[in-house]
Amino acid sequence: MATPDDEAALQMSQEAETPEDLITEPVLSIRMLMSSRDVGSIIGKGGITIKTFREQSGARINISNSTSSERLVTITGNRESICKAFEAIGVKIEQDQAALKQPIEGMGVGVDGSTTISFRLVIQTSQCGSLIGKGGSKIKEIREKTGASIQVAGETLPNSTERAVTISGSHNALTMAISQITNIMLENPPRGPFIPYKPHAPPNQTFQPRVTPSLPYQAPYAANFQTAAGPATTTQQMRIPNDLIGCVIGRKGQKIHEIRVTSGAQIKIANSEGESTDRLVTITGTPEAVGMAQYLINSSCTLEYRAKYNSS
Repeated sequence: MATPDDEAALQMSQEAETPEDLITEPVLSIRMLMSSRDVGSIIGKGGITIKTFREQSGARINISNSTSSERLVTITGNRESICKAFEAIGVKIEQDQAALKQPIEGMGVGVDGSTTISFRLVIQTSQCGSLIGKGGSKIKEIREKTGASIQVAGETLPNSTERAVTISGSHNALTMAISQITNIMLENPPRGPFIPYKPHAPPNQTFQPRVTPSLPYQAPYAANFQTAAGPATTTQQMRIPNDLIGCVIGRKGQKIHEIRVTSGAQIKIANSEGESTDRLVTITGTPEAVGMAQYLINSSCTLEYRAKYNSS
C-alpha cells in the first residue's frame, strides 16, 4: 500500500496537472475501482511510478482519497492516451504478480499459462446499453476481437446510476478492449440523471472521490489555495460556447441548480461580454466537488453538442 509520503506526492502531482494538452481533440474519462494494495503499486515510491505513467501515456491519472479498501482511479485523455495508460497499469500489475510468484487479487492464470488480470470499470448505466448492443451483439463482438472476457453487472452500484463492467484477460487483450470501450463511450455520451458511485468507507469515516473529468470545453485557469481551516479549496474556470451554455443552465436554472447540489461546488456563470462567443464559468470548492461539477458540465455539453452538430 502507498505510504503517507507517497500519498502526499500523489496529491501534489494531481493538483499540479493541467488539461492543456487534452482540449485539442475529443477526450473522455474512464473510472475504475482498484484495491488499495494495487493502488499503492501504481503510485510507487514518492509517486514516481504514476508520474512515469502520466508522462508516457499523455493521460491524466487521478486517484481518489479514500479510507475504504478500494479506490477510484480516473484516467482522462483521448483514446490513444487512455489505452497507453491502461496498458502501463496492466503491465505493472503483471510484473507485481511475477515478483510475488503467486496469484494476487484480481489476477489468475489462463489455460495457456498466460497471466490473467482484471479491471473493474465504473460506467454510467445509459452507456452500458450501447456497450452490450442489441441482443448482446456488441459485447460479443468485442470479446471475439480482443479475446478479453467482459461482464456487465445487472444492477447499479450502491446509491449510484453506474454499473461495474469487469474485463479480464492478458494486458494486451485488456488494452484492445479498452480501445473498443472508449470508442463506444465517445459515440454514446451519458444520458439522463447522473449519480456517481462512491466506495463505502468504514463506519465513522468519510469518503469523497477525486473525479477529474474530460474537459474539451475548458480553458485551464486553475488556482489552488489552503484555507485557514479545513480541506484545500480549488477554483477552476471553464469557457463554454454561447450555443451550449443553455444546456448547462437549464430551464429556469434547473440544470445548474442540479449540478450545484450533486457536486457540492459553487458555480458562477459570467454574463456575456460584448461580442464574445463564450461564457466564463467559475467553479469553487474542494477538489472532489470541483471535479464532479466539471464532469457534469462536460457531460451536458457533450450531449448537447452531439445532438446539435452530429445530426446535421
